Amino acid sequence: MNDDVSPPPDPRSLRWIVPLAVVLVIGVGVAWGWTRWQAEQARAAQAQADAGLQLQGLVDSVEALRRDQRSTSQRVQDAAATNRVLRDEMLGLSQRNALLEDNLAKLADSTRHGAQALQLEETELLLGQAAQRLAYADDVDGAKRLYALAATTLADVQGNDYLNLRQALMQERNAVDALGPGVRATTGAQLAAFATALEQVPEQVDAGTGAAAGTPWWQQVLAPFVTITPTRTQGPLTDAERVAGWDSLQLELTLARAAVERGDQDGFTHAVDRVAAWLPRLWPDSPALRERRAELQQLRTRVLHPAVPELGSTLQQLRAMRDGDDR
Repeated sequence: MNDDVSPPPDPRSLRWIVPLAVVLVIGVGVAWGWTRWQAEQARAAQAQADAGLQLQGLVDSVEALRRDQRSTSQRVQDAAATNRVLRDEMLGLSQRNALLEDNLAKLADSTRHGAQALQLEETELLLGQAAQRLAYADDVDGAKRLYALAATTLADVQGNDYLNLRQALMQERNAVDALGPGVRATTGAQLAAFATALEQVPEQVDAGTGAAAGTPWWQQVLAPFVTITPTRTQGPLTDAERVAGWDSLQLELTLARAAVERGDQDGFTHAVDRVAAWLPRLWPDSPALRERRAELQQLRTRVLHPAVPELGSTLQQLRAMRDGDDR
């Protein structure tokens, strides 16, 4: 039994095993650590590379964003510039439209004012012609027609400023209508009727007619025996003198009618006075003669130019308005 038991190991051989094991452990640890460190370094380098790539990507993205921002800013600036140009063009178009509207308004206004001025001038011309017809020819009918044309022309003139003018024209037309056929026409017709009525005045008066006329009693007593004729008014006239007197009377009547036609008040009055002087010389006193003398006296008081305040008022007012507008 003692032979089978192994001897104990040598202590010197065991001394080298432990350090060698320690060296192996350390070597393995160092190798593992180196491997781990290399792996960590590789991972760190990869992570750094990845981070660099990510950073570069971020930088590229930021640069792209900046480029996009600059492009967007440029487009925005271009759009703003385009908007300003469009706004300026719109303002220019608006101004052009306003100018065109002003020009059209001025053109329409000038056209309206031109037509209105033409209508006013036509009205003034018609009123002036009507006044001349009344003043120089006493043509009331022609004046009425001219007043009607003036009223029609004035009615087309727009504006409230002409209401008073229309009212004045209406009053003047009423005054002209009140004249009837005209003073001169009426006076001329009465002179013609007077001349015709003179032919009916008797050249001889019987006694009964003289008594009926209220002659003095002594003339009525002597009337059957003698005819008494005042020599200061009517002397004995021969037939030749009577014819000459009748012609002179007709001449004076013609002069009176001519004075009426030309509106000569003094000439008409003097002619009527001369006619009145011829009457008692050509005819004896009788009711018919006294009636003719009374009619002639009434004609003598006739005014050939009656004072009508309304006549010419419309023309004066129109000229005053035109002069006011010119100033």
